[in-house]
Amino acid sequence: MTDGQRAEGAGKGGAVRTCILSREESPRDGLIRLALSPQGEILPDVRAKAPGRGAWIGVNRTELDASAKKLRGALSRAFKTNELRIPEDLGARIAAQLERAFLDRLGLEAKAGYVVIGGERIEKAGRMGKLHLLLHAADAGADGNRKLDQALRVGTDREGSGDTGFTLPVQRTILSVALGRENVVHVGLTDPRAAGRVSEALARWLHFIGPDPASEPCETASQGASGAGGGRTNEEQTGI
Repeated sequence: MTDGQRAEGAGKGGAVRTCILSREESPRDGLIRLALSPQGEILPDVRAKAPGRGAWIGVNRTELDASAKKLRGALSRAFKTNELRIPEDLGARIAAQLERAFLDRLGLEAKAGYVVIGGERIEKAGRMGKLHLLLHAADAGADGNRKLDQALRVGTDREGSGDTGFTLPVQRTILSVALGRENVVHVGLTDPRAAGRVSEALARWLHFIGPDPASEPCETASQGASGAGGGRTNEEQTGI
């Protein structure tokens, strides 16, 4: 990374950090922070709020699980101690925290009034060009998805493009709890900045967990924030 790239990255995503496993530099918002508890246990700190020294990783879960030996050495150097314990389910804990961060962000945007739920309301918003992000639950019906996807394309003047909403790796029960409503199958974001924030949280989560065979892959945060459908079909959305 050049000095110019480092400065640009810092401006877009905060301070630059180095992944302790890959040694690649990235803005810290794109990495995951690990913290050392007072009891010497390595814990995920995806919101980067725990006190003390931290270590940063930018790998996905598969790469993390395959780097157990390398991870211990890297963490020992980062925290300057060999007295640490790495939980066997560290990858699962990170994934759970990233999922929680995404759902919390979605809930915050709903409280701010930027979320539309209900098929008829979402379809109306879509046809009026007011949708900046469209999300489907993993167990949403194909017919419902197609209807809302079509409304999205009409509202953005991209009929025939094949653009679709994004199918999440969580089912309607999870979305319903996150939004405090019953039977939330589809979610629309009507504010571009809110859509960007949700897309960023989703991108971090999907990057770490990797492709989910039970769901369609989702596009990147920058693409998701740029428009409701992102200008790409599900087949072209190859992950983060």
